[in-house]
Amino acid sequence: MESSGGEAAAEWKVAVAIDGSDESLHALGWGLRNVLSSTAPNKLVLVYARPPPPFMPTTDTSESGGDRRRFHDFETDFVPHLELPDSGYLFTDEDVATMEQYSQDLEKSVLAKAQAILQPHEHVKVDTKVATGDAREVICDTVERIGADMLVMGSHGYGFVKRALLGSVSDYCVHHAKCPVLIVKRP
Repeated sequence: MESSGGEAAAEWKVAVAIDGSDESLHALGWGLRNVLSSTAPNKLVLVYARPPPPFMPTTDTSESGGDRRRFHDFETDFVPHLELPDSGYLFTDEDVATMEQYSQDLEKSVLAKAQAILQPHEHVKVDTKVATGDAREVICDTVERIGADMLVMGSHGYGFVKRALLGSVSDYCVHHAKCPVLIVKRP
């Protein structure tokens, strides 16, 4: 496609934040129908934020038979041993592995739901970005890093009290994303 100046049109890159909710999947479908062109070069980038793992103290009895505590961090898989008092919750390595498996299964489920919506739109190039962390920061950082032209996301429609207590990912992105943000509400 050519612009009015005779140059090839740049690819339109639209990021869509998904979390598996009906609201985010509705926003994905709405964006495919109303934002992306079937004739212009498009690239859709699905952005999924895996919830951040908690730092979890576990018992490590492998060294010198002592009861030492250490923190698990899924990103680095190991943080040097820290001596901790006997407080807080203890998780075994099996518990940590189970939580990690659940997180991976959830990610696969969310992406499978998105793929089902994308299937009829073969003309759209799709990329997927998955990062672990707070959804607000992951979405805004990813949008900036990929140079998105627009961010499309759903709104859960929380009331004032819930939004004040939980915070609003869409509100945060409206104020911090480095591109226009389109919030799609379900009818």
